[in-house]
Amino acid sequence: MHDQHIEDIAKLLKTMSHPIRLKILCLLQAGELTVGDIHKEVHTTNANVSQHLSILRNQGIIAYRKDANFIYNRIAEGRVTELIKNMRELFCEVP
Repeated sequence: MHDQHIEDIAKLLKTMSHPIRLKILCLLQAGELTVGDIHKEVHTTNANVSQHLSILRNQGIIAYRKDANFIYNRIAEGRVTELIKNMRELFCEVP
């Protein structure tokens, strides 16, 4: 593996490693959600959710689309979905 690949992966994992961002990504695996939808599940302020979404967007991990007054967020990178799925299987599934 090249050094640049290692740095890119480390940056991705660092971005995902915050508990709120990881929870947001887990929620987004089921499909698109608005800030309000996410806010209800992570139990923090809309401003805090928006800040974490912005960080995920800036790293290219999530994307969004606008529909009237709503912004729908989704996972943009398929490898992230696969990574979260694998983490769930490894750490969350009861044997």
